[in-house]
Amino acid sequence: MTVRAFQRFAAIAAALSLLLAGCASLAPPATPSAPTTRIFQQTIDLGGRLSMRYQAGDKEESLHGNFTWTQTPSDTTVTLLSPLGQTLAIITATPDGATLAQGGQQLRSASDVDTLTANTLGWPLPVAGLREWLQGFAIDRSGQPFVASPQADKVETRDGWLIHYPVWTKDDATHPRRIDLARNTAQAGDVSIRIVIDTWQAH
Repeated sequence: MTVRAFQRFAAIAAALSLLLAGCASLAPPATPSAPTTRIFQQTIDLGGRLSMRYQAGDKEESLHGNFTWTQTPSDTTVTLLSPLGQTLAIITATPDGATLAQGGQQLRSASDVDTLTANTLGWPLPVAGLREWLQGFAIDRSGQPFVASPQADKVETRDGWLIHYPVWTKDDATHPRRIDLARNTAQAGDVSIRIVIDTWQAH
């Protein structure tokens, strides 16, 4: 190889090296994806914030507050709190039925927790479905199991709730951090519920 040919080869190699380095620097950073498998947790304690909109007659109502959620394989206890931390209602669901307690009022009970909350609060809180939905599991409109992920973050359930999971835990996406629910109801018109999970503890 002549000196001139060698110099030309060296110049081409250097140019290719710079080009490849530039392409590498432009590559987007890796984004977290949901794990290939997630296990449904039978026993969990959650805490977070809840906001909702619904219709009472011709008027649109909105509510904002906090909540705690305790779930075991058989029971669920939901405590609804005001923004200042005052207990507004305690909902308990067991295989034997459901109860709803509000300060200064008679304890209410029913066989179905979702009917109880809708009739007492004036708006639907789908406690039965949320046992699975809070963890990103659902049964879709066709009756098929659905497992949410950052790539598959929307589903319509067989009972008509539209669920969106727009925010997940950072880095590992092991569970949703925000859940948006929407449904049209005969009792409360168009209902939308936003749940933000701030604390999560599995047992």
